[in-house]
Amino acid sequence: MIEELLPESVVAVEAFGDEKSENATLYPDEERIVARAVDKRRREFTAVRVCARLAMEKLGVPAQAVPTGERGAPTWPPGLTGSMTHCEGYRAAALVRAGDLASLGIDAEVHAPLPDQVFESIALPAERRRHRALSAGLPGVHWDRLLFSAKESVYKAWFPLAHAWLDFSEADIELVTHAGSGSRGGFRARLLVPGPLVGGVRLSAFDGRWLVADGLVLTAVTVPHR
Repeated sequence: MIEELLPESVVAVEAFGDEKSENATLYPDEERIVARAVDKRRREFTAVRVCARLAMEKLGVPAQAVPTGERGAPTWPPGLTGSMTHCEGYRAAALVRAGDLASLGIDAEVHAPLPDQVFESIALPAERRRHRALSAGLPGVHWDRLLFSAKESVYKAWFPLAHAWLDFSEADIELVTHAGSGSRGGFRARLLVPGPLVGGVRLSAFDGRWLVADGLVLTAVTVPHR
């Protein structure tokens, strides 16, 4: 499903449940990260890295470890950039050659309302106003969860470029639907802090796409070279 939100240059591999963690092994650099993790965390960690290795192979790159680096971000092999995500029942990895995109971010969430008080903590006043309008027009979509997912994808695309934290309050995201559809659309994240430089151009916004299907909310952001 996630590949529907990504350009053709990106290779995406997804898994449902623990289908890709069974009998899978980790590289030593990965094993150290989850040596003391609970079983659920270990299975998620393993499955999403199996997805990443399969994506590497599709790009013609030998499968290799994906350890975590600064702020827990994945460390990709030279020449690649990508993103990973997992939620209950779903795992995915998306990779692209670094020459094709400057950065990308993906996120998956269960399509359900956010826990109490979370929406208020992540949403700006303008986002709350738009949320009320969207909820009135298309009540079948959990717009609060979709906004959260979009912010996660924005952060994942931002961090490899900026190497700095981006708070929920530092990007104003406007969600839109595609004509005639209540299950897919796009979004623009207007940065409220100075953006990173890409090809000498300072970014002021990130653009993304979203999809609601099979009980999941999926979002993706791609950053082209300037």
